[in-house]
Amino acid sequence: MQSVDPQNGKNFWKKNSKTVPGNIRAVYGAMHPPILRSPKSSPRKEAGGPRKPESNDSFQDFQESVNDAWDCNDDEFYVISDVKISNRMVQSAALSVINSHRSGQLPATTMAASSLPELHSHLPSQASPTTPSLLPTSQSPSIDHTLHTAPTVLPCSSPSRIPGSERDAARQEKFLELIESPNTNLPELRKLSWSGIPPAVRAVTWRLLNGYLPANSERREDTMKRKREEYWSFVKQYYHTRLEESYQDTFRQIHIDIPRMFPLVPLFQQTIVQEMFERILYIWAIRHPASGYVQGINDLVTPFFVVFLQEVVPEDKNLDDYEVDQVGEEERNVVEADSYWCMSKLLDGIQDSYTFAQPGIQTKVLQLGELMKRIDANLHQHLDRHEINYLQFSFRWFNNLLMREMPLGCTVRLWDTLHAEQDGFSHFVLYVCAAFLKHFSQNLMAQRDFQGLMLLLQNLPTSNWSNSDISMLVAEAFRLKFIFADAPNHLQAAKK
Repeated sequence: MQSVDPQNGKNFWKKNSKTVPGNIRAVYGAMHPPILRSPKSSPRKEAGGPRKPESNDSFQDFQESVNDAWDCNDDEFYVISDVKISNRMVQSAALSVINSHRSGQLPATTMAASSLPELHSHLPSQASPTTPSLLPTSQSPSIDHTLHTAPTVLPCSSPSRIPGSERDAARQEKFLELIESPNTNLPELRKLSWSGIPPAVRAVTWRLLNGYLPANSERREDTMKRKREEYWSFVKQYYHTRLEESYQDTFRQIHIDIPRMFPLVPLFQQTIVQEMFERILYIWAIRHPASGYVQGINDLVTPFFVVFLQEVVPEDKNLDDYEVDQVGEEERNVVEADSYWCMSKLLDGIQDSYTFAQPGIQTKVLQLGELMKRIDANLHQHLDRHEINYLQFSFRWFNNLLMREMPLGCTVRLWDTLHAEQDGFSHFVLYVCAAFLKHFSQNLMAQRDFQGLMLLLQNLPTSNWSNSDISMLVAEAFRLKFIFADAPNHLQAAKK
């Protein structure tokens, strides 16, 4: 699928409704790129002789290879380098790799050693018939074209419903004091939020740090009322256009992606929840024609949705299987509108990650490689020696802001810190990803071949992570930022 005819350069999207502000670009991008040939490998010979490699070949190849990767009827085959491989063959090969690495790939004392049996059980032929809980459990599989574990909703020392200690109560009082003051001191609120936000005040704190709510408490009620009404006016004005021919492809892609987010979590399989996500994503795509809908944006709605939903769900209810239609319509509308606006605010700061060719992500992938050369040269050389390209695994990290790499409860805790950091989602996340990769350095160094490295990188053992693991992660990321942020040459080497 393409938006521009390469023969004559004319715009493919000829039909356009006057009520819609601009066209929606074709859907591109994916959760993660396929395994690509390394530049070190010999170039593939084609009919016209050897082709001279270009600097941007890998990303262009990736983009072209996933153009139709999400069609409804192509799940039976995987397509790699124009060769169709059956699903059964892929599963068989994956099981073979798992079995060959199960005994010796990781030290017995590491969490990673227990992750492979979990991964084995997550393959379709071995899937457990039971449905996972949102509170600490094994993670659910994601329906993707690369083996990896998808998080359930709140398995990270659940950031909700857990009675706190006296210290936690004191922290919550400090938050309330700041939030309820006539003019909230945002720098002080950021400082207090950096180490985590109490669940009871997380939703309003995110709204403030996100920029959705004004610091002046007297303006908040009017602002929220106006913005919520504005969102529903967008729905009324634009949502019906999803049925028009020009926009069917975009809406169809959204409609396909949403059930794939957490396929074994009942909350996200409810029709009412999926319709809420469809409206949020379609309205955002309509109002941002420069990027349109990009696969991965659907994941960025989820933390906001869960946090805001917790505000209106009774405290004694389990969120994983809670029937959202039990929530009043007015409260559901609030959750949906606030999720839309907060997601929009977040994406405003990282827009270049979702425009054509996603240059923001490409830049961060290059910067991550340059940064790793300096903070863990041995690991960088190990990956390079086995022809592991950073694009192959870190594209997904930046595209989904690590949503697919850890339990959603841990993502919520991580986003506390990213909201607290200035430019947290656009800049600090680079150091978080570097700290994340460095955390598993010893496990990765134990791998002795390409398959073992890729299997581990795409299934890092985080299913048992807790808030303390996230605290250690962001602390290490802050240390790296402190060392390298004022010495930007470490991010410029790739351009020389």
